[in-house]
This record gives sequence, structure tokens and C-alpha cells, in this order.
Amino acid sequence: EVQLVESGGTLVQAGGSLRLSCATFGFTFDDYAIGWFRQVPGKEREGISCINNGDNYTFYGDSAKDRFTISSDYAKLSVYLQVDNLKSEDAGVYYCAASGPRRSGHKCYLYPFDVYAYWGRGTEVAVSS
Repeated sequence: EVQLVESGGTLVQAGGSLRLSCATFGFTFDDYAIGWFRQVPGKEREGISCINNGDNYTFYGDSAKDRFTISSDYAKLSVYLQVDNLKSEDAGVYYCAASGPRRSGHKCYLYPFDVYAYWGRGTEVAVSS
């Protein structure tokens, strides 16, 4: 059974850092792209970043290019999202999702969301001023 489990969400002071984790189960890790998305109540879901497991190609959404870093741990079959210098607008529920199996040379992207067939339940990040 395919599963993605997010963790690491917490209350963080503005200016701080945190690392979100996405543990994956039930599929060939190297064959999939993993994306991170953020949902804020009353707003549309936003694509943050994605990574191709296997070739480590990464892509960042416009709001994530400066302070977010995505990475994969092939030993732990996990993908991480490092967020530095947290701002109030970073608050929300963060979801990871899996897309694949991907074709050779295919680059991950964040939209449309339905390219991601498997989703975790999310982890919440709150930012205090």
C-alpha cells in the first residue's frame, strides 16, 4: 500500500527554521517525483517544490525559491523540505505527494495537482511573530 506520512510541522517563531519530513512507503522511491504543497484555509492549495528521485532534479514555485530547500534521503526513503527564515505567510498545512512512475528525462512540476496520485495527510506549520 502506498503511503506518505508528513511530520515536522510545529509552531515556530518568525525568522526561525524547520525541516518537514515526508516518509514514503509502498512504491519504488527512485521512480517517483515527490512534491510539497501548502494549504491555507480560504486559499487555493499552492505548489511549493518538487524533486525527481533518481536524478535529483528539483523545481521550486515562485514563493519558495529563496528560503526553501527540498532534498531526498534514499536510505530512509524520505523527502525533506527545509524552510529558513520563516515568515507568517509560510504558515499552513504542508502536504507531500508522489507522482510516477516517471519517464526517463521527465522533469517534475507542481501543477496540475492531479499528476500526483498519492497524498499524505499533512503537517501543520504555524508561525508566531
